[in-house]
Amino acid sequence: MKEKSAFETLKKIKEISKKRNFVQSIEMMINFTGLDMKKPQNQVNIKVELPNSTGKSSGKICVFTKTDAFASSLKGKVDLIIPEEEIEKLSKNKQKVVELINYDVLFAEGSSMLIVAKFLGQQLAPKGKMPKPVVNLNSFEEMLSKAKTQITVSNKKGKFMPVVHTVVGKEGMDDKLVVENMMKIYNAVLESLPQKKQNIKNVYVKLSMGTPVKVGDSQ
Repeated sequence: MKEKSAFETLKKIKEISKKRNFVQSIEMMINFTGLDMKKPQNQVNIKVELPNSTGKSSGKICVFTKTDAFASSLKGKVDLIIPEEEIEKLSKNKQKVVELINYDVLFAEGSSMLIVAKFLGQQLAPKGKMPKPVVNLNSFEEMLSKAKTQITVSNKKGKFMPVVHTVVGKEGMDDKLVVENMMKIYNAVLESLPQKKQNIKNVYVKLSMGTPVKVGDSQ
């Protein structure tokens, strides 16, 4: 997929789509070919750090904290704050652990990382959900900002359909920013496929309530 074709497709979907009384998302679908989706190695499930926010919440963030000051600084910025002293108790609640695994990004302040590893490591590690350590509190805002633009691109939900479907932006967003997101996702998916471009059948773009439009040079 080339940037020029992506720009042309964005222009077209805006021309043919009806105006709605809400801000629509811009969505991209990448369809696959030549892949047996029953085989785990052919199933797509990757995390992509987008260069620009899509205007939609990109995921839930949890932070394990050691100090009250750090916990207070996080209020309103993350979805869940777990003090270090509550980690052991949490580990004994299977339902809470399952809910924790469903968070997109986990962080841990200082030595709380060791407590997480001790009591939750066996549950989190196999799922690839061990927290990212917060080494420098001054740089945490940047880490948080990046985490909020990280999305999961996957076809593992449902019956492993040969397609991934993801939001790349919203109405009113600068086309250049949307295209940057589109290219980042496309290239990440491309690299995850065994035969690269040969496994991509086509790419479509649409507004939430609009008609899908095929990107000219989908491969």
